[in-house]
Amino acid sequence: MTESAANKNEANGMDIHEILDHLPHRYPFVLIDRVISMEIGKEITALKNVSVNEPFFPGHFPYHPVMPGVLIVEAMAQAAAILSFKTMGTKPTDDSVYYFAGIDSARFKKPVSPGDQIILNVKIDRVLKGIWKYSGVATVDDAVVAEASMMCILKAI
Repeated sequence: MTESAANKNEANGMDIHEILDHLPHRYPFVLIDRVISMEIGKEITALKNVSVNEPFFPGHFPYHPVMPGVLIVEAMAQAAAILSFKTMGTKPTDDSVYYFAGIDSARFKKPVSPGDQIILNVKIDRVLKGIWKYSGVATVDDAVVAEASMMCILKAI
């Protein structure tokens, strides 16, 4: 691969403005704060800053706030969606939705608390008949906090 072809497949990070262009989600459900790096068609590394002001903390163990594991998996799926839209060279529209089609082998290793910064690494395993399969790992301070295999599909509504 030539240097220019390699650069074409590698994207620098994305700020929140570009993230919002590539995700249909909005507050309070945007779970990606920044994309650190991306290799289009292969993988993405993104981050989520976990704040005590998150809307789920008052009800999810108020005296010992813990980020729900399903939201960590959702954050991985949102990173996957960004990677998929960038790979397809498109953006979400009002006439389509990017759905979960499956979650397998989800494991939660450590709790995530306010003040943590989750690093999300998601890789495309394969794309077949419009169904995207990914493997994702979430870490805090280099320790794995969650991992899952996910399937998603872009559907017209």
